[in-house]
Amino acid sequence: MKFTAPLVKGTLIKRYKRFLADVTLEDGSVVTAHTANSGSMLGCCAAGSEVWLSPANNPARKLQWTWELVRVDGRLIGINTSHPNALAAEAVMAGAIPELAGYDAVRREVKYGQNSRIDLLLTGAGRPDCYVEVKNVTLFRDGHAEFPDAVTARGAKHLRELADMVAEGKRAVMLYMVQRERGDVAGFRVAHDIDPAYAAGLRVALAAGVEALCHTCIVTTEGIEVGTPLPLAAEEMTA
Repeated sequence: MKFTAPLVKGTLIKRYKRFLADVTLEDGSVVTAHTANSGSMLGCCAAGSEVWLSPANNPARKLQWTWELVRVDGRLIGINTSHPNALAAEAVMAGAIPELAGYDAVRREVKYGQNSRIDLLLTGAGRPDCYVEVKNVTLFRDGHAEFPDAVTARGAKHLRELADMVAEGKRAVMLYMVQRERGDVAGFRVAHDIDPAYAAGLRVALAAGVEALCHTCIVTTEGIEVGTPLPLAAEEMTA
């Protein structure tokens, strides 16, 4: 995935009201950027951080900037949650995620479950449909990527619905997309201290046959693409 226009560097003043951030650009001007991330962004929104914004294509849009990247501990992190689904679809079609390779078609936002839409539905002759739920990961603590960074009742609902698909004879996969290079990150685990209900829900889903995968990303100011897999901390998910 390439950014459609060059990103602009700035310094974060503050993030507020969940979807807004004030940023000082290099020319000294202060702008308000849309923040496409409903989580807490724990560890990613410290005042003074280097951030990168994309300009709006539509001059009539109320906010002319979107916050895309932040640099934390020397590494760029993608915070825009509208990208992981497209990144995952792109990677599946390119065969970059071996566990999800070999399907004939990839469809996005297909209705399923209880008033939900699956992020990716993979179909192919002679094999069960594969339902893939994609989650964006930006939280890093103690050498691990973690999800979620806030309580997510919606995320727990998705786990139950994936388990229901397995019960119907389908394949179901929980794909955690880490918008950061692996670097010194040892693996992925669930932030059970932040949302114990989600952690419990994932363990139940895995026991029911739902699969869990995690991939890092190569993040630059030019674009983002899927990188290497990140191992799952089994002790976190099978306890």
